[in-house]
Amino acid sequence: MSRRSILRGFAALVSLVLVAVLPGAATAAPAAPPPLPFVSQLDLSCYRTEGYKPPPITVTTRHLNPVLAGLPTETTRLGERQQLCVPVAKNGVVPPRGILDYVRWVDLSCYRIEGGAANFPLTLSHLNPVVQKLGIQDAQVTMLSPEQLCVPVAKNGVLPPPEILSFVRHIDLKCYALRVLGIPGQAFPLALGHLNPVLADRPKVDVKVGNTRQLCVPVAKRGDEIPPVVLNTVQWLDLAKSDVTTSPSVVGPLTLKLTHLNPVLASLPSEQVTITEPVQLGLPVAKNGKIPPRE
Repeated sequence: MSRRSILRGFAALVSLVLVAVLPGAATAAPAAPPPLPFVSQLDLSCYRTEGYKPPPITVTTRHLNPVLAGLPTETTRLGERQQLCVPVAKNGVVPPRGILDYVRWVDLSCYRIEGGAANFPLTLSHLNPVVQKLGIQDAQVTMLSPEQLCVPVAKNGVLPPPEILSFVRHIDLKCYALRVLGIPGQAFPLALGHLNPVLADRPKVDVKVGNTRQLCVPVAKRGDEIPPVVLNTVQWLDLAKSDVTTSPSVVGPLTLKLTHLNPVLASLPSEQVTITEPVQLGLPVAKNGKIPPRE
């Protein structure tokens, strides 16, 4: 083998290593799952994580979902970290192959923010097939003020494959307080099992899903250039976050290291977090009957 060939091979290897380990490095060409198959399968179990405040940083966000296109752009400062939300399966129903490849890598760290009240009336309809089969009725709500910004992270340095990273790094959700109109829905039970490889050995948890507290909607941070193929899917990602209660458990706490994936926040240091039991569950919903496209 010639010296030139050896050097070319070495350069290619170095490039692959950089893509795999550096959140700010160039990734593979963006790929994305279709909107409805992805959105309808993404359920996030959220753990309380108070106590950490990131270095001072402000972000400017704009809404991506067509239903909320008229809401203003806002600039806000990231406050205390409040939650870590990780992907789960419900009642043993795992997303189909191809969709699971993306869903399992969506980990979001949620920080306290403030902003103007939207006072936006909405009808929320569940999209996940497991919840739809339970016959949960649509909810009439009013979207109030923003409370959290949830941004993509990796746990313990375990990064998604490059083509997956190029998609999940652009998932940012702005979570608004809700006023639920009428009689709150009846609580319902679910069994949650972890999908992310880092948490694969954690046992399933039985929860009862209660009152809906927040609606988390997709936004883009100024400075984040979202590829069109990625935007086509992430703009439809709406999650209704509800309180959950758990059965008594002997599962011990778990400490993790979080690394930011979104390019705008790549300069923030890694964070340590300890989780125990989930306190909320984010379930995918459609707003005002606008169902995400199948392709």
